[in-house]
Amino acid sequence: MSQTQALKVRVALFCILVGIVLAMVAVVTDYWAVLSPHMEHNNATCEAAHFGLWRICTTRVPVDDIEDKNCGAITLPGEKNCSYFRHFNPGESSEIFEFTTQKEYSISAAAIAIFSLGFIIVGTICALLSFPKKRDYLLRPASMFYAFAGLCIFVSVEVMRQSVKRMIDSEDTVWIEYYYSWSFACACAAFVLLFLGGLALLLFSLPRMPQNPWESCMDAEPEH
Repeated sequence: MSQTQALKVRVALFCILVGIVLAMVAVVTDYWAVLSPHMEHNNATCEAAHFGLWRICTTRVPVDDIEDKNCGAITLPGEKNCSYFRHFNPGESSEIFEFTTQKEYSISAAAIAIFSLGFIIVGTICALLSFPKKRDYLLRPASMFYAFAGLCIFVSVEVMRQSVKRMIDSEDTVWIEYYYSWSFACACAAFVLLFLGGLALLLFSLPRMPQNPWESCMDAEPEH
């Protein structure tokens, strides 16, 4: 591998590393979406909720204590109550979840996110094994695993988006307003970096193609 090609591989791996960090942050945090009811639905208290792949948290605060009357702010000071989703942790209460979203949506989003982390782990193992003895050919399967991880993150984001839409459209919930928060943004950025970084790593790790009609692939630099 030439120095120029090696530099391109390092840049691609750096982008992938940033994508891995963002994917991990998105999976373990619960600020994918913030929900709030219309102020008319509240008497003396305002209840806002934010949730992720594993749990939902609600915050209750008196309406008189809210300066800008924004019931959907994630920084509201008040009593916070978090519940893990029952189908992942049978011992925890999740009454709020069962009334506000569809169980199959969250199961799908979390399962796909786990697959994404699995692809990341396998891809990282391949990438690490390629460095000690300059086994450049291991970068190609690593790149594919990273691209697959990015696609899984994208599917998980879309499933979560449909879950939020289902909650807002449901007549059985009090949630009227919503917006996507920073965990959702981390997931979107992770998809872009992992998918594009994986494709770039695949292209940069391929052997040099013939540049002249009289050359063949056998003339390319040998791989170690």
